[in-house]
Amino acid sequence: MTCTVVTVSRSLAAGGEEIGFTAAMELGFRYADEEIIVRAAEAAGVSPQTVAEIERTPGILGRVLDAMLTTPLYPEGWTAGYASSLSETKAGYEDLIRRVVRQTAAEGGVVIVAHAAGVPLTGTGGVLRAFVTASRETRIARLVSETQIGQSLARKTVDESDRQRREYLRRFYDVRKELPTYYDLVLNTDVLTVSAAVPLLVGAAKSI
Repeated sequence: MTCTVVTVSRSLAAGGEEIGFTAAMELGFRYADEEIIVRAAEAAGVSPQTVAEIERTPGILGRVLDAMLTTPLYPEGWTAGYASSLSETKAGYEDLIRRVVRQTAAEGGVVIVAHAAGVPLTGTGGVLRAFVTASRETRIARLVSETQIGQSLARKTVDESDRQRREYLRRFYDVRKELPTYYDLVLNTDVLTVSAAVPLLVGAAKSI
């Protein structure tokens, strides 16, 4: 097997996290999702929560950086000058997360879930890029079943997650329209269960 990295992009409530984690166990790879956030935070000298909020919410970046310049939110060794530089470029954290994704992939033996990791790794040898998704209706029903929230809130949650995902691709990678060709394998969990999807992902990784 020459595949050393699997990236799993996923829609909310499609089962991507569980599929990615189980596949990592079967491949003997480590699982990286929050690790990307933690490593980026360590490199920037800020809390993982700060980086996570910047990833999740477009528009919060400026407010966070402004706060960093005026309040003691950063540990010793983190300079206001660097924070100012990040604020000026407006893309400092985005660049940092992309670099962490590439560094994590370069270490090999990893399944990276989320962070649109397949995009910056396109064309990289030994990488399998997968997308786990399902129809809007299936994901809404699954969210209602798994969280016991109402239908209306589940619908709003799925729609907002999809909107943020589109915005993330545009903001981080200038992707205006996501195409199936961005991925080597697309798993639709409308019909596929997690137990059925995992062997497909593992088999694809082993075939590279």
